[in-house]
Amino acid sequence: MAKKPKTDQEVAEFRARVCDAATRLFTERGPQNVTMRQLAAEVGVSAMTPYRYSRDKDEILATVRAVAYNKFASSLERAVKRAPDIRAKGRSVGDAYVRFAKRYPATYQLMFAFTQPDEERFPELVKANVRAQETMVGYVRLMIEEGLLSGDAQLIGYMFWATLHGIVVLELAGRLDRGIDARTLREKIMRTLYAGMQTSPPSLSA
Repeated sequence: MAKKPKTDQEVAEFRARVCDAATRLFTERGPQNVTMRQLAAEVGVSAMTPYRYSRDKDEILATVRAVAYNKFASSLERAVKRAPDIRAKGRSVGDAYVRFAKRYPATYQLMFAFTQPDEERFPELVKANVRAQETMVGYVRLMIEEGLLSGDAQLIGYMFWATLHGIVVLELAGRLDRGIDARTLREKIMRTLYAGMQTSPPSLSA
């Protein structure tokens, strides 16, 4: 008797299980050291089952990273919407960024510690990556429109992004000296950046 086709929900649930397993294995071993057979074993299915839903390991990695970028972007977009006023958006985005990295360290690592050759082969990943980048620039554009900042929105957004990423990586790796608090370091650097742009820092303190 032929097997009953899986429902859309069952397919989505299986893919979610594969993504969870892939995130763990890719982070622990590195994508290059993970095989489809290992992924299948981690999920508890036959070696060929994952091929029914994905062409190969690269497609699974692309899917996992796209999910990560979208989750990241959603967190920051909510932070922007919930900020009480335009001056608080920068602080809200920074807080959401740090919370996400600490809550999902494996996901964060897959987003920024790994690259894939020919990423343009995966439209879903490209779209998610663009969305994530926009979250780090969009709120800056709003602040420029309100006269709180001046300059190129993309450049300023990437400056802030690089600052947050650097601090997060150092903190997660335990590389900050005991006398240096990550939150204080972030505030001091951001104040310095704002001062360098000759702009009063908006809502940097809680």
